[in-house]
Order: sequence, then C-alpha cells, then structure tokens
Amino acid sequence: MTIAPTVGDLQQRVQRRVGGWYERVNARWCYLFLLPALILTAMFTFYPMIMSWVFSTMRWSGFTEEMTFVGLDNYAELVQDPMFWSAFGRSAIFMLVGTPIRVILALLVAIVLNQKVMRLSPVFRTMFFLPVTAAAAVIGVVMTFVLSPNNGPLNTVLVGSGLVQQPVEFLSDPGMSLWTVLLVHVWKNFGITMIYWLAALQTIPQDYIEAARIDGAGMWGILRHIRLPILLPFAVIIIILTAKDNLHAFGIVWTMTGGGPYFSTQLIEIYIYQTAFQPEMGSVPRLGYASAAGCFFGVATLIFTVIQLWAARKVAEARATFGTEGRDRS
Repeated sequence: MTIAPTVGDLQQRVQRRVGGWYERVNARWCYLFLLPALILTAMFTFYPMIMSWVFSTMRWSGFTEEMTFVGLDNYAELVQDPMFWSAFGRSAIFMLVGTPIRVILALLVAIVLNQKVMRLSPVFRTMFFLPVTAAAAVIGVVMTFVLSPNNGPLNTVLVGSGLVQQPVEFLSDPGMSLWTVLLVHVWKNFGITMIYWLAALQTIPQDYIEAARIDGAGMWGILRHIRLPILLPFAVIIIILTAKDNLHAFGIVWTMTGGGPYFSTQLIEIYIYQTAFQPEMGSVPRLGYASAAGCFFGVATLIFTVIQLWAARKVAEARATFGTEGRDRS
C-alpha cells in the first residue's frame, strides 16, 4: 500500500532540490574566484617542479635547444661529486645547528613576553619581528657592512674596547664565515619562530597555571609539567617549519659571501645556482645536472621531514602512554 505524498512532503522535496541547486551554483562561483590563484600556482609551482624532474634526466646547458636524454647519468655523477656532498653537509649543519637555537631561544623569549606583567611586551615583539619583514638581500648587504674588517661598526667596537688586537675576519675566514652567516640567518628569522610559540602559548588555559601556582609550583615546574606537555603537538610543527626555513638561506648567504671564501659557505642552494648559471671558468652551464641536484636534495628533505614526523608521533604516543600508566597507578 502506497501513501500519497502530502503537500508538506512535496514542499520539502522542492526545498531540498532548490537548496542543492543553490549550493552547487555558489560552489561554482567559489571555483571561479579560485581560478586565478590555481593558474598562477600551476604556472610557477607545479610546472617548474615537474619540469625539474624532466630536466634532471637531460644533458642540457639551459641556453640552447640541444637536449640529450641521459636517464639517471646525472644522478650517478651527482652521488660521486665531493663538492655536492660538501654543500649538502653545510646545509645539514645550517639545519641541525640553527633549528635548536631558534626553537629554544624563541620559546624562552615567547614565555617571557607572554607574561601579563610585561607591559612593554608589544614593543619587544615588534623589535624581534622587524628583521623578518626586511628582505634577505637587504639584511645581507647591511650585515656585510656591519661585519666588515675595514671600519665596520662591530670591529670598530671590538678593537676600540681592547677585546681584540686586530679586526676579526668574520666573512673572510673560512673557519668562521659559515657560523657568521648562520647566526645572521638565525637573527633575521628569529621573530617568526617566536610568533609561532606565542600563538601556541595562547592555547594554554590560564586555570591550569593558576592552579599550579596555588599548589606551590614554580616557573620551572609549570614549564615542565604544564606548558611543555601542552605545547608538544605545536612543537612538532614549529620544529619542522623552522628546519625547512633553515634549509633556504640563499638570499643571506649569496649577498654576504657568495658561497666563499673557498666554498666554505657554499650551501646546496648556492651549489645548484652556481652549477646552473655560474659555472667555473671555461666550463658550460649544466642546467640538467643542477636540476638533478635540486631533485635529490628535495627528496632528501622530504625523507627527513617524514622521519621527523614519525619520531615526533612516537614521542607523543610514549608520553601519552606514560601519562595513562601514571594515572592508573595513582
């Protein structure tokens, strides 16, 4: 036995159909507005990425139409190139040394600036963040003048105060140049890591901190038992973002040292750029070989990120298990 639909049922069906049609029309308008951004992303992100893999299998100077398919020969030559591995190691130093410095110092500064008693906190936040807004090339040029042994402000102060007998070759000494540009890079991008931590600190309920203070917990106890456990998921993302940023220091290094002296600051980005556009005297530019180096480094970075995410997840699971066991025992 079938029941004839009532007027109310028919109205509901019409409303659902009209509503679905209206939603589909709105969605089409959204896609239309997204179309310019999608086109630009495809042109300047996806297309270069795909063509980099294509070029990495070619012997090509980048300035002629002659392209020869060589397969994996570029990669085979790359893994035997000591210059590439030296540049790879310097980039690893930039990441492995610069990331902990930025993350730990930024966390401590963010905790201090997050205190309500800090009335000048907005001023200090702005001061720390200002270098982030400046172009890397501008920072590099300015710091080259500041660190110059020829009447540079820093050397003038050091020599004038008697701390050193002669000007320090911050950028000309192969043993010091890499650490100098690393510290400059950390200083320039310190503010963005601090902002990440400040945003994460806002998620901590103040009730937890007040309750801990009432129970007699000090600053270290609050940091260890309240702030750090809550900040752990944010720390994973902040570490990954900071490590990724430390792998991209082309602007600072290029304007300060150009990869010298004696290749002591030649990071992987500098190596790729010089191989593609500034080969050694008498040699031909090798865009295909440089593309292979870029693809190799991109894959290595992706693998490192995946390992870091896996390790962070294991740490979080172990911490959660430990916390559960502690509550069960109590």
